[in-house]
Formats: sequence, structure tokens, C-alpha cells
Amino acid sequence: MITLQFHPDWPYQTGTVIDSMVADGIYRSQFSTGSSNGGLTAHAGGDRWRWESRLFAGRYDDAPASERPVYGAWNRRGDLHGGAVRFGSSYVRLRPEVVDRATFCFPDSVYEPTDFGDRRALPRLCALADESDLGDLDDAVEAHVHGPVRFGTDAEAVVLDPSFAGTPIAAAAERLGCPVEYHPGFRIHAEAIDPSYRGPHIVVLAKSLGPLLTPAVIGTAARAGTHPPQTLKHLWHSLAHHGRL
Repeated sequence: MITLQFHPDWPYQTGTVIDSMVADGIYRSQFSTGSSNGGLTAHAGGDRWRWESRLFAGRYDDAPASERPVYGAWNRRGDLHGGAVRFGSSYVRLRPEVVDRATFCFPDSVYEPTDFGDRRALPRLCALADESDLGDLDDAVEAHVHGPVRFGTDAEAVVLDPSFAGTPIAAAAERLGCPVEYHPGFRIHAEAIDPSYRGPHIVVLAKSLGPLLTPAVIGTAARAGTHPPQTLKHLWHSLAHHGRL
């Protein structure tokens, strides 16, 4: 299955990511949103633009941002937390038929991969991923969904972290037009984070936010705007790596 990972409670424009998703009714590409939980190269001449131009034979070079593919992952292990947790605590699980208009690659596009194809390439790409020495946040088989992804017709469910249950984030998700589910969750006590993973300063930050780290705690910090976005991204990586339940 294809999953599209995101942080529902992180800030976007005047609200949150989930607010924007509800307002749009579609899952928008990085070229359209101007935001990303990975690299920010989705602009004319940027790394992602060049990669798409090469892999898609110039198909989107002059296309409006709204027509570009959206990025996700082929959840080859059936992970209940999603196929590419590096990019968010929650995800949209797409209907099986969406795979017919998707392409895939391994490794992630940041590595400028040459192994690429449609669904027929999945066995080869999954084998490459299984045999790779990339870490658990980097070994996803990347998916590109071509054509609009509408929550009401293309999403099987939106799957949230349980730390959002009973919050305005969950209430907003209920308005997407698809079922809302919860995965087992991410949480960890701050002192259990390995300081060698993303640095001792990440452990210090985690402890400053409270004894128990969850996606909702990080989201609150992100909306407060008092910490550098890259630092919060690394804090999320630490939770995703060490705190998957």
C-alpha cells in the first residue's frame, strides 16, 4: 500500500497542516505548498525539479505546481506507523487502486536514484531496500502519485498518532471525508534518547519539553516557534527511531 506521511499539527500558514488539508480537500505537492519534512528543493532549477525532469522525461517541466506528483512510500513491511516515518507521525493510507497511477524508486530521490519504475518494478525495488544498509528512517521505497489525491475518493483512511486523540487535530481529521484511525504510537521518556543519534543537544531539548516525548509535544513546540525547525526535525527523528511502539 502507498502511505503519505505528514505532521498534522505542525504550523502551516496561519494554522496547521491538517487545517490546510481540510480546506484544500486534496493532498498537495511540495511545489504547491512550499513546505517539506525533507529537503526544500521543490522549485524551478532545484534538486527535486531536476530529478523530476530526468525521471519523468520533462513531463512536468512547464506544468503548474498543482499538477505535479505527490510523494509517499510503498509500505512494503505493512508497518502500522506508515511506510516512511522520517516524514511524519501520521499518514494518509491510499486505496489499492491508486498504485496504478504511481511510480516508485529506491533509494529516496535525494540520492538521485536510477532504479525507477511503475508497479512492475516494486519487487526489484523492495529487494534493493531490504538488502540496503540504510537506517530505518532512510530505507523506504519512495512513491510518486500522479494526478490529484483527493481525501474523499483516494484515501482509505487517515491514520493519526494516539497523542492526537480527543484534540482539535483529531476533530479536523474527521472533516477530511475519509475514516480516521490510530496507529500504536510514538512515545519515549526523554532520558532514554541516545545522545549519539542526533546529538546531545536534542536530548537537552527533549528534557526541556517534559518527561514524556510524543508527536503532540513536538507539534506544540513547532507551533510556538521558539526552536529552529531543523532542530525540531532532528527531535522528531529521535522519537521516530527510538520511540516506535
